[in-house]
Amino acid sequence: MGILLVSGAVLALCTAARWYLDRTSRGERTYAGGWVRLRTLWNEGAAFGLPLPKGGLIALSLLALSALFCLRRKSGAGTALILGGGVSNLLERLRRGRVYDYLQFPKAPRPLNRYVYNLADLFIFTGAVLLGKRRKVRGKR
Repeated sequence: MGILLVSGAVLALCTAARWYLDRTSRGERTYAGGWVRLRTLWNEGAAFGLPLPKGGLIALSLLALSALFCLRRKSGAGTALILGGGVSNLLERLRRGRVYDYLQFPKAPRPLNRYVYNLADLFIFTGAVLLGKRRKVRGKR
């Protein structure tokens, strides 16, 4: 139940951020000493602007859901973040045929500094890091 609650909160937060920025964003703005830039654009491809084949959206979504189902016990928090961010991007793509991206990190290492992300992408990335971490096993020394 916790996974669904956190996923729902992530989905709500991503939706609210997109809604707000879609209505108020005008031009580029930089924050945090140039580390964060708000730069809005519509991504019609997959992650990192890769082309998304016809019918690929459903296939990729089902593949991702099955992988998450298998890994859910490794990190409930990671699973929840990926699920919430993934559903947010999926709903945006189904509704508009593209995804609204707005965060860029100009001072990040190359090539990450050239891409524009959204909050859902950051939740997905954070969830993947949590799923990739080794779980500490309690027991005998």
